[in-house]
Amino acid sequence: MDFGFPIKKIIHVDMDAFYASVEQLDNPDLKGKPIAVGGSSKRGVVSAASYEARKFGVRSAMSGVLARKLCPELIFVRPRFDRYSEISKKIRKIFFEYTDLVEPLSLDEAYLDVTENKKGNPSATLIAADIRKKIKEKTGLNASAGISINKFIAKVASDINKPNGQKTVPPEEVIAFLETLDIKKFYGVGKVMKEKMYLHGIFTGKDLKEKSLEYLEEHFGKSGAYYYYIVRGIQHSKVKPFHTRKSLAAERTFNENITSEIFMMERLEDIASEVERRLKKSKVAGKTITLKIKYSDFTLQTRSKTLPLYIASKELILENVKDLLFQSPMKDSVRLLGISMSNLNNEESKKESKPPPEAHIEVQLKLEF
Repeated sequence: MDFGFPIKKIIHVDMDAFYASVEQLDNPDLKGKPIAVGGSSKRGVVSAASYEARKFGVRSAMSGVLARKLCPELIFVRPRFDRYSEISKKIRKIFFEYTDLVEPLSLDEAYLDVTENKKGNPSATLIAADIRKKIKEKTGLNASAGISINKFIAKVASDINKPNGQKTVPPEEVIAFLETLDIKKFYGVGKVMKEKMYLHGIFTGKDLKEKSLEYLEEHFGKSGAYYYYIVRGIQHSKVKPFHTRKSLAAERTFNENITSEIFMMERLEDIASEVERRLKKSKVAGKTITLKIKYSDFTLQTRSKTLPLYIASKELILENVKDLLFQSPMKDSVRLLGISMSNLNNEESKKESKPPPEAHIEVQLKLEF
């Protein structure tokens, strides 16, 4: 197909239930059992869940108490991030056997641009299968993969045949794939956006494609243009080997709920110290500061402000956090506080150019994918 731009061959590799799978790998007694990596205490949160646990509805970011209710037989395991990082490095080493264009998203997933690769293999599908095979041989773990013309479609595709599978969406199938895709499967469409789209009669990619650029921008703001182009298979985001950090943050979950702003300021002072440490370590400063508040009923509130100058010191961070904290009264007792700095002075000022509104799409030739 002619999308009006060069076709890339992008692979998204995503490890299957990575943290939980590592625990089951290292402890055979846990194999085939529902396990959750994270805390089972009153304040504990699930970091990852095995597929056996997911059958009961246990998910990451869920409270340990709720996870236990859903699955009484759930086994909680303390996270071992050093071990996860050790295995992640082995996996990343495999990626670099095929291409230097590797963009890690986390310890357990990454994008690879294999349009031109070290193996001289024209088939991204075969490369993905080979990578998954090597990961299994070297680590004993399963990985899934999505293969397509851009990062968005590759990431969506990697979830289609999980666990331990892969899905290729070649150029000539991109439009049909996106049109039949449930809107909630679109990467970036969370619970709130999904409900909003439902209200506008958008349930599938086809429904989304029928909306004009003007309509989407009017009802979905800046995200409107993104959705307009993405459903047409148009995305210019490159695989970036050296990921520019866009924000730095620190947060704390408390053993007991905090019931006053005075106690909150005490905790925020410690958090600000940690943010300062991380900013100095990364040799950056930020202009936008965000205060994150999670209440005892799990509702989340964020308050932000952008400053005229870059800051990195604990004192200035605290001064601005205090302003944000007292913007409005507490609605309930607080279980978590966080501070993040974004709009950092290491960010690239260049923005990707927009494609023409009417990108011409037609069947031209079938690439080996």
